[in-house]
Amino acid sequence: MLRAMKPAAVQEFFRRLSAANPEPKSELEYINPYTLLVAVVLSAQATDVGVNKATGPLFQIVTTPQQMVDLGEERLRGYIKTIGLFNTKAKNVIRLSEILVAQYGGEVPRDREALETLPGVGRKTANVVLNVAFGEETIAVDTHIFRVGNRTGLAPGKTPDAVEAKLLKVVPKAYRRHAHHWLILHGRYVCKARKPDCLVCPVSDLCGFKDKILPAAVV
Repeated sequence: MLRAMKPAAVQEFFRRLSAANPEPKSELEYINPYTLLVAVVLSAQATDVGVNKATGPLFQIVTTPQQMVDLGEERLRGYIKTIGLFNTKAKNVIRLSEILVAQYGGEVPRDREALETLPGVGRKTANVVLNVAFGEETIAVDTHIFRVGNRTGLAPGKTPDAVEAKLLKVVPKAYRRHAHHWLILHGRYVCKARKPDCLVCPVSDLCGFKDKILPAAVV
């Protein structure tokens, strides 16, 4: 396994990402905590762009759990049919909306355990909602963060949970609020899966990736 990045390098890693993008935002479009929750549930195995295309019209008429229940599963499927696994996701969204109305007064709970009991909501989704909607210092490890954590040496781990645990230990307190977004965006646009763009990477000199492409030496 790649050697873990040293604390001073981790500090500099996030300082640079922060300097380049001080207030990173989710690329999922939402109106309130509930619509964020729906968007994140729909985003499983789908792109943010694809989800936004579907939820744009949907969120013009639905912004609360009760409105979603009133819409119904069949009509919801019509809005999200372009998204993968839309049948299962429609069932989950309607059911979680019913639970929010019945048990939480139509509000999204600010509690991990409560969130994870909702249909279609796992640890990653709960972490996104807690971070984006409520400002909690959580890190949702998706494929991008898992790759960046392992490839760079920032937080090597064999599972998403292992990478998350390491990130929560090594990310400096000052950067923990936005670490989730910086790492996702870095993995999505720079440290890409097939061909990382090392030549424009702002942290390439801190990265432990043995196959990174560096500028040719000046003769």
